[in-house]
Amino acid sequence: MRLDKILADSGYGSRKEVKSLLKQGLVFVNGEKVLQAKLQLDPEKDEIVVNGEILTYKKEIYLMMNKAAGVLTATRDNSQATVLDDIDPIYRRKELYPVGRLDKDTTGLLLLTTDGQLGHRLLSPKWHVEKEYQALVKGPLPTDACQRFASGMTIDGGEICRPARLVLTEKAETVPYQVVYISLTEGKFHQVKRMVKALGSEVLALKRVSMGSLKLDPQLKAGEYRELTQKELRDLSNNMV
Repeated sequence: MRLDKILADSGYGSRKEVKSLLKQGLVFVNGEKVLQAKLQLDPEKDEIVVNGEILTYKKEIYLMMNKAAGVLTATRDNSQATVLDDIDPIYRRKELYPVGRLDKDTTGLLLLTTDGQLGHRLLSPKWHVEKEYQALVKGPLPTDACQRFASGMTIDGGEICRPARLVLTEKAETVPYQVVYISLTEGKFHQVKRMVKALGSEVLALKRVSMGSLKLDPQLKAGEYRELTQKELRDLSNNMV
């Protein structure tokens, strides 16, 4: 891999800014000053020091975010804030993208990664990876709401949903509002909202709490993110074997 790409991927700026670092003599490889941006290296074997700091290169990036409301699940937008806008430059590779889409007003677990293969498997219907949502809905819900979810509902437009799980936190027929948990293995457009609408109700707030084995870290405040732990990444990958 070219040295300038390694540095750019690691948050040291654009290719132009990286070349400036090299010209200033601030980059050393295996103890020797390097001026050539095209130098081919193995970032996992060669020691790279930039301005006195040892570079730790990550082949792939895996970030768990607690998405805030009002932010677009997109890589860029000319007029609105996106989930990538506040990501530290050290992670901001052009390959970094959000796995799946949460609506602008939906909050909760969002995985950001450069690993396209993992992202595809998490979203592909072939792998049946379960996503769980916490929803505040208007009540009362029909008494057969859970059974209708489990049998595979037909929603607006005549689309048929795969069997899903609806868990109530209170008796469906007794409360005007309640928190429910909905688990799906597919991702139709606005699916949770449309399924709840088919029950004659409405989603007032929606939060994704898990994706496969990956659970939203309760320590993450809205808009915050962190790298996945090795255990989380291993469990997530093993979940799809």
